[in-house]
Amino acid sequence: MTRLPEQSHDQTADQATDQATDQATGQPAAEPDPRSSSYSVVVPVFNSAAVVGRTIDRIVEVFEGAGLRYQLVLVNDGSRDGSWEVIAQRARENPHLVAVNLLRNYGQHHANLAGFREATGDYVITMDDDLQNPPDQALVLIEAAMQGHDVVFGRFERKQAPGYRRLGSKGIDLLNRRVFEQPPGLAVSNYRILRRDVVERICASHTAHPYVTGQALLYSHNPSDVPVRHDPRPVGKSNYGLVRILRLVFTILFSYSLFPLRAAALGGFLIALCSFLLGGYYLVRSFFVDTPVPGWTTIAVLLSLFNGVTIALLSMLGEYVVRTLNAVSAETTYHVTQRVTQQGPG
Repeated sequence: MTRLPEQSHDQTADQATDQATDQATGQPAAEPDPRSSSYSVVVPVFNSAAVVGRTIDRIVEVFEGAGLRYQLVLVNDGSRDGSWEVIAQRARENPHLVAVNLLRNYGQHHANLAGFREATGDYVITMDDDLQNPPDQALVLIEAAMQGHDVVFGRFERKQAPGYRRLGSKGIDLLNRRVFEQPPGLAVSNYRILRRDVVERICASHTAHPYVTGQALLYSHNPSDVPVRHDPRPVGKSNYGLVRILRLVFTILFSYSLFPLRAAALGGFLIALCSFLLGGYYLVRSFFVDTPVPGWTTIAVLLSLFNGVTIALLSMLGEYVVRTLNAVSAETTYHVTQRVTQQGPG
């Protein structure tokens, strides 16, 4: 594997310190030269054999054309269409490439985490494998990061995606603002650049359900966004369907938020309060009105209602218990079966 120079991490920290010093003295800060830092591009790959080769060519063309020191980490997330063979062969041919093969399909955020742990650059850029995130727009992200931001998200000028995808993105955006305190006006996406210190915090966090976007918001202090293009997918269709969006929603809700638990507890409290009031009403009524023989239907309905609420609350608590057990017992959230570089399998 081609390792990028380690001393460049210190250079990045020095650049940030110099910027802070300039701001403190009131002098205009000189913008760092992007060529003084190194970059790792992490690309999760899933069933993209028909397009991932072109994606690699474009990334290499952009970074070499800009004269930047780079590393390209390709993580095969359990593809079943020959994607691994494509990226493994490219890794054998290019010293800047690293190909990592995961045991099975763990999901995009697990694949990104695996790529982060392979990345050696001062900055890490994440992008999709289907050319919808144009590689030339990575230079826009880098330029914004040079202004002192530790995380910069690409804000798509016009997203080329079906209506349900755009609707799902808006729903997840609302969750991000509530759960991760996403600043008003800040747009997030999977096309982003993260400084080394943010990446290290994400890698050090122990969670069975990584969510890189939310973690980037949690572990950064100066996030920003910048307009980027979002191109149509040249081949096939997106692998990120409705089911994956729903899984992501549940991951955010149950792994990073107490909102479902508190909402369920509030609902249970309100129903319990209503039942007490109803019981008090019938008790007082019995003093003034002859009580008819109670019917088994009423009893059955009430028991079904209140027992159903109890079971729902227990199920909600059970979901948290399962995820807590996973987080405590799992040493790793993914398994690597192969790692290929020009030097050979790792």
